[in-house]
Amino acid sequence: MKKMGMINAVIKYLAIVTAINFVWEILHLPLYTIWKEDGIKEQAFAVVHCTGGDALIAFFALIFAILVVRAKNWPDKKFFAVVMLAVIFGISYTTFSEWMNVEIRSAWAYSDLMPTINFFGFDVGLSPLLQWLVIPVLGFTVIGRDRQRSRKV
Repeated sequence: MKKMGMINAVIKYLAIVTAINFVWEILHLPLYTIWKEDGIKEQAFAVVHCTGGDALIAFFALIFAILVVRAKNWPDKKFFAVVMLAVIFGISYTTFSEWMNVEIRSAWAYSDLMPTINFFGFDVGLSPLLQWLVIPVLGFTVIGRDRQRSRKV
């Protein structure tokens, strides 16, 4: 049985989620005030900047999950525990970041198009929360399939 290898799995996961996050960042621009208030250069910078941040969040959420679960042979061992914890870490950090940047720092603002949910007395955008549920799950699904294929070889 050939193992997938942690480094290869982490690199592939990050490549997948970064690419999808780039598209997501473009598509949800209208949900922020930058869509109407700033020009194309500022929007392009925001997309690149936020995608870079997304890649860092994904990396640290995954690595932290691997360390907490002590999954030294991930993705071959403790796959689902790491997936669940990484998604929880991503959503948790995003909730904190949205609160900090919208409510406290006013670094960005939601447009009227952003659906929000109230979370401990403040509104959090639904799009960024879904982003950190949907995209990691897609990335981990690919890694899981690769893991299954490598077990059959």
